[in-house]
Amino acid sequence: MISCAIEALYIFNLQNESILEHTYRSRPASTRQILPHYLSHASPRPSLIYVPEINPPTTIFSLAEGNVYFLVPSSVDTEPLFVLEFLRRVVDVLEEYLGSPLLAHKIESNYDVVAQLLGEMCDAGALCNTEPNALRDVVQTAGWVGKLLGGVGLPGSSPSILPSGGKASLALNPATAGPAIPWRRPNVRHTSNELYVDIVESLLVTVAPSGRPLAAIANGSIAFTAKISGVPDLILNLSCPGGRQAMLRTFELPVFHPCVRLNRWKEKPGELSFVPPDGKFMLAGYEVNLLPPQSLGGGTLSGRSMKALNLPAWLLVSTSLGLTGCDFEVKLVISSNFASSSSSTSLSSLSSLRPGGGQTSRSTAGRSGPVFSTSSRTAGSSASPSLLDVSVRVPIPEAVRNMTDIRVSRGDATYIPSEQVLEWRIPSKEVSSAGNATLRCTVVGPLVNNNDDDDDDGNEDDEANGVNDIAAATPAPSLSTGTQSFKEYDENEDSYQSQSQSQATSSSTLHPPPSQSTSTSRGGGNSMTTALSRSTSHSSSQTTPRDKRKVQQNAKLMPTSASVSFSVKGWLASGIKVDGLNVDMRRSRGLGEGVKPYKGVKYLTVSRDGVETRC
Repeated sequence: MISCAIEALYIFNLQNESILEHTYRSRPASTRQILPHYLSHASPRPSLIYVPEINPPTTIFSLAEGNVYFLVPSSVDTEPLFVLEFLRRVVDVLEEYLGSPLLAHKIESNYDVVAQLLGEMCDAGALCNTEPNALRDVVQTAGWVGKLLGGVGLPGSSPSILPSGGKASLALNPATAGPAIPWRRPNVRHTSNELYVDIVESLLVTVAPSGRPLAAIANGSIAFTAKISGVPDLILNLSCPGGRQAMLRTFELPVFHPCVRLNRWKEKPGELSFVPPDGKFMLAGYEVNLLPPQSLGGGTLSGRSMKALNLPAWLLVSTSLGLTGCDFEVKLVISSNFASSSSSTSLSSLSSLRPGGGQTSRSTAGRSGPVFSTSSRTAGSSASPSLLDVSVRVPIPEAVRNMTDIRVSRGDATYIPSEQVLEWRIPSKEVSSAGNATLRCTVVGPLVNNNDDDDDDGNEDDEANGVNDIAAATPAPSLSTGTQSFKEYDENEDSYQSQSQSQATSSSTLHPPPSQSTSTSRGGGNSMTTALSRSTSHSSSQTTPRDKRKVQQNAKLMPTSASVSFSVKGWLASGIKVDGLNVDMRRSRGLGEGVKPYKGVKYLTVSRDGVETRC
């Protein structure tokens, strides 16, 4: 039988020192027993570790936050999500009381408050109260004046000072009995009434080598901030492409805060009715499948294309280029709906909502193709989304010794040998220019000894590894990889050298590749001139056939994937948007007559290496 109980909670700092141990039930494994098994795993460590060496066998649940990490041992079968959710609630409550980020010295200096919180949240292993607003009425923190007066024994907020007779009154009052609404503390007062909705979606897209998307999922979260007096009753209306009937199909795997009325959602999909907690909280979470429904069946796959997803940017990767197959090319494809904005008007990233619930700037988010803006003079909004923080990451196989001849049409590209990765960053002002961006480079394989081959084969091996033996006395002509790859490079219409190739000279001086630890290339006219200076005559490269044996050997040096990261303000990949946010005055209490809170909404789509292209 699966248990839903917490045995103990251990908190450690980055020096692996125990700063707090709280035991709830039974006799769990001690910190000395579980800590070595946890540290034996490489970082990032898994959130669930099974240790059969301990008697009895124990499962370690972990969560790292700030410069501390939390461990929960369990000697019985326990629901993993139950324990991990408890750890997340503990972190949220501690940040609410101690402030963010959560640091070890904050926990040590407020041990009395932390101990009370842990005791209120869990009693004898059973969860009790994990809502920050409800805990505020039970566990109160004294200000610095109260701490000073209580420390010297003067009347203040010290709990040790009791009424006459030394006995505290046990009479129940609203504060000790708990609020009527568990997630909202009573008697909330704010001088300025404000309501904010932040919808954030994280993309997870996998693209096949042919350019066809294999999977496309958007994980969304709706963060709500309520700074409003009394007990308001709110109604949030959401919409998506296809109308209300498509909301349940689009809003897959929803997760709601306990304040949301589920019956209202089932009756009217897209309508959230709730009494919000005070402050910022996570209202809902969801998952959206971005692929068209017809592409999931066994029939046509015509709808499964990158243009159908309407993403701002994705990648196309070509490997084994050149006569010896030691070059590869990464092309950053910008959506045809992408366009730079020349407007000088500053747009707010927060779309204001009228008190009645209507938007002053209607959102164009969705899959219908918004026009993106990358102008630094405009902030992302639903009327003018902005594409920011574009970067490409290409993992490099361990067999690669170095990378040479890194050429980019825009931005900066850097090879980091310690991480075996090639990073390509493009500033927003360069992304806004027309056309696609291209990255091309040559890989250098490991050193090999060719004792059984003749001199010509040895020269070819050097050539395959990106080494040009200029001083070789072999009468046969030897062409550099820069020449051979350049011929293959011109066959792509979108290559950045397509317009400058006709102006190149027919011959130039060849240079051996530098053996530096980190290679960096910056796009622009200088990089193109350098690339052109390494090319030889076109007639020679056209008559030289590809070496199939070298191409096959260098295939293991090619990258297997590449991913692009970006963020778009004012646009959501799923097309979900806020249609209105209203206050139900009939159900609300303590708000006051004539109070019209300020309302705002913000959209953000994030890809953190989420759009990945397989090679």
